[in-house]
Amino acid sequence: QVQLVESGGGLVQAGASLRLSCAASGRIFSINYMGWYRQAPGKQRELVATITSDGSINYAESVKGRFIISKDNAKNMLYLQMNSLKPEDTAVYYCKANLITRQLSPRSEYWGQGTQVTVSS
Repeated sequence: QVQLVESGGGLVQAGASLRLSCAASGRIFSINYMGWYRQAPGKQRELVATITSDGSINYAESVKGRFIISKDNAKNMLYLQMNSLKPEDTAVYYCKANLITRQLSPRSEYWGQGTQVTVSS
């Protein structure tokens, strides 16, 4: 029904920048919020940043001032600009969408398959 596809990950050196993208497609009536999450090896998945339909943004303390989340409503795209990357940012980054697939249906959550970000020191 709904697919989320992330792209833009890669291997970079500390201090570099990367831009992640997430394309949402399929049966989408409206999106409540979208967000980026990450999971490092041996750790639980954690929130990186979220953005609501009205543009309210929330960042994890560890990325404030370095990462910028944005969206293109017309294209159902989500972005994460990551600057001043650190080795501790190394993780698989996942896109999540909380949305409604048709009018009056309950909200559902969907996840992408993830994209690897590796930051070398």
